Amino acid sequence: MVVRALDYDNILLNRFICVLSSLGLSDYVYCSALLAPSPDRYLFNTAIDALARHPRSTRLAVNLHNRARKLGLKLDTYSIPFVLNAVVIDCGLRFTGRQIHCEAVKAGLSCDIHVVVSLVRMYSAGRLVSDARKVFDEMVQPDTALWNAMMAGYAKVGDMEAAMSLFEHMSRRNIVSWTTILAGYAQRNQSHEAISLFRRMMADSNGVEPDEVAMTAALSACADLGNLELGEWIHSYIERHRLRKTIRLNNALIDMYAKSGSMNRAIQLFESMTEKNVVTWSTMISGLATNGLGSEALDLFSQMEGAGIRPNDVTLIAVLSACSHAGYVELGYWYFHTMEERHGIRPSIKHYGCAIDLLGRAGRLQEAENLCQRMPFEANAAIWGSLLAASRNQGNIGLGERALKHLLKVEPNHSGNYSLLSGLYASHSRWAEARETRVLMRDIGVKKNPGQSLIQVDNRAYVFNSEDGFHPQLEGIYTTLLQLNGEMKMPRHTIRDYWDLLDYELI
Repeated sequence: MVVRALDYDNILLNRFICVLSSLGLSDYVYCSALLAPSPDRYLFNTAIDALARHPRSTRLAVNLHNRARKLGLKLDTYSIPFVLNAVVIDCGLRFTGRQIHCEAVKAGLSCDIHVVVSLVRMYSAGRLVSDARKVFDEMVQPDTALWNAMMAGYAKVGDMEAAMSLFEHMSRRNIVSWTTILAGYAQRNQSHEAISLFRRMMADSNGVEPDEVAMTAALSACADLGNLELGEWIHSYIERHRLRKTIRLNNALIDMYAKSGSMNRAIQLFESMTEKNVVTWSTMISGLATNGLGSEALDLFSQMEGAGIRPNDVTLIAVLSACSHAGYVELGYWYFHTMEERHGIRPSIKHYGCAIDLLGRAGRLQEAENLCQRMPFEANAAIWGSLLAASRNQGNIGLGERALKHLLKVEPNHSGNYSLLSGLYASHSRWAEARETRVLMRDIGVKKNPGQSLIQVDNRAYVFNSEDGFHPQLEGIYTTLLQLNGEMKMPRHTIRDYWDLLDYELI
């Protein structure tokens, strides 16, 4: 093209840049646009868009945008969104994003819907939701895409109440609107709300058809609740409507079946997949380990290595967990010590926690405590809690006291820690210390977390707490308890008696 002077033809040069982008040649894209003999805005927009799509070339996209400004090329409704995509991907460009916002205002483009959507996404990516909301509120007639962008911003920072408020005020919703809220609830582990919204979406009269993303979010909520019945219905819906079974969707199905205890279905689905990624293998290994199939999990890990799939940090956590559940202490310790050498993965605090738990379950408390002290991290509540639980199981009061001392610093209001230590004292008939632990718990105002029950009736999950005096079906629950007590020939009480007993563990 250069020899024949075809690089002066910007239409050909645009096509050339698109090919370079598809091949991942970001530096070549940048140079081709920067050294173009007669560049125009269309050419620069194509190059900026191509560069902004790749995390490694976001800075080049911004540099090219600045070059276009120096050349006097006028901004348009495409150039601002394209360069803002780079800011969304690269957290280090937040200040640049504000500068581009100023440029948009100066150029009279701040009211264009495409520009406004990009600005909301840019501020939301930087968790500057209040700034995103100001931009949103300045738009007189926001369209569905803008509503969705603003809801996604609230969901990103975990403000699901604000996101849901926007959702309820929308006059026209599309599948992205539903999926944004659904995924937000699922990511925040608000699984009951996610399932409730999913049912509402499926009953929506506006004909919204769920896609793969919505189904993935719903399956995540089913996995969290262990709702196998609904998960199976979703799987059946996917098959009936021939939704595109992406790797991510298949991974969500495997996770749902594994967490619901249906390992045979999870294995069948895993074996039927023609394409698997590291998440697929890791999910399956973790599912086998948590369902008490530690040996099978380790066999699968060997198959993964044989298939040339490089494990990630999550995979190694699942492997260490499998060793812990199966009682393979030496093998698990070997995996832990060789993970950096064999797989290039430096142990994180979660890996150390798995190794300490492995040693603790095996009764090797001194080694577990030594490993905790040698960690390059400050031990967190999970690690000290693991040591406290191990000390109780092995009857090691000294370690239990040391573990609780540290737990009081990192999570002073967790009732389970006091209960464990009190139980440890009681198991050694040290009743005075057990009583003192309970008194300490009371004096500093720590309350025992109420027990929670979950029951599924007519394909709907119901949750209630032992100390929940505000349950809408409270009277019916205790009426049923009275009937059950009568059938079991237990002393009868009035409903008021049961209300008075709400603070006791028995209820």
